Amino acid sequence: MPGNKSVKGTAVGDTTALWRNARLATFDPAMQGIGTVENAVIAVRGGRIAFAGPEKDLPVDLATADEITDCGGRWVTPSLIDCHTHLVFGGNRAMEFEMRLNGATYEEIAKAGGGIVSSVRDTRAVSEDALVAQALPRLDTLLAEGISTIEIKSGYGLDIETELKMLRVARRLETLRPVRIVTSYLAAHATPAEYKGRNADYITDVVLPGLERAHAEGLVDAVDGFCEGIAFSVEEITRVFEKARQLGLPAKLHAEQLSDLGGAKLAASYGALSADHLEYLDETGARALAKAGTVAVLLPGAFYALREKQAPPVQDLRDAGATIALATDCNPGTSPLTSLLLTMNMGATLFRMTVEECLAATTRNAAKALGLLAETGTLEAGKSADFTIWDIERPAELVYRIGFNPLHARIFKGQKVSS
Repeated sequence: MPGNKSVKGTAVGDTTALWRNARLATFDPAMQGIGTVENAVIAVRGGRIAFAGPEKDLPVDLATADEITDCGGRWVTPSLIDCHTHLVFGGNRAMEFEMRLNGATYEEIAKAGGGIVSSVRDTRAVSEDALVAQALPRLDTLLAEGISTIEIKSGYGLDIETELKMLRVARRLETLRPVRIVTSYLAAHATPAEYKGRNADYITDVVLPGLERAHAEGLVDAVDGFCEGIAFSVEEITRVFEKARQLGLPAKLHAEQLSDLGGAKLAASYGALSADHLEYLDETGARALAKAGTVAVLLPGAFYALREKQAPPVQDLRDAGATIALATDCNPGTSPLTSLLLTMNMGATLFRMTVEECLAATTRNAAKALGLLAETGTLEAGKSADFTIWDIERPAELVYRIGFNPLHARIFKGQKVSS
């Protein structure tokens, strides 16, 4: 391919910048498939897309640009979005990974101090600065794959102060790197040792007042929970969702990962942004998600790491007309994964999703899962100028390759931030 030629610098203010000689995968829902446009141009003004389409159709008022970048015929997609991560945590759980390989049971690992208890202990023990330092390498690895937007959950504090500390760290990361961070409050992730057998008291004493404080401090964008036999019941999560509704915060939910408790239906009844995992989702749950517009977020990294046997019902979700997204579920125990490109390959290989489905799942649909579809996720006029230029011959390469990163350049809010 011809080399990239850049004139002047980076788009700022109300200047007009053109990225021309491009092949676009717009993911515009009004177009067929991935929304391919050949011989295309993207015009950016004030950090937002002013035009994305055939260069012959470029409006006259945008044709005279302050800056022009020749994309050399490369493919350009919306920047990728990781819509489910636990990126902020202390320590790691490599020890229990090794123990599992050597045949240790879940109970043996727990007795040795492993499992979520170890992540809670390590996260509580370290400072905010230390959590930032530990999270940055994981964040940088994801950004290097052309990502613009990442959701980060709390959930390894399980006390008010540590949950707030995790959310503050997530907010700080957005000031340290060119990225859009969305935070989710996940104190209803597990019951800490000091509340063992007293879920209701934990929700009363920690989850609900902690949520009120997080909201008052502007630290939370959505409220999440884990609805499962080893975590919280539908009735217990309902209390959390009711508080979220009172505070005007959208809901998300870890649901149907290990069994079918009806968590997805609960999420749908609250108009949740997403229900995530969903290996044990049934047909009625799939239809409920579709009817509510709640995105089904599938997490093949956890499925792979846990060596699960039951895959989520992708065909049922298709038949119901549900929106499907993919995410890394980056976390220290069940999905130590920091590659959204590999996640797409897993979605295709393990869950039999198509190339188009995998690419939409990490752009347009992932944006919807975060409530950000009006802002990002497609190449359409009016949206934030978040796009990625790739050294590929066809978009399928982004799903097909394993351990290969074809990033050429990442543009975030109209600024070239990596190449």
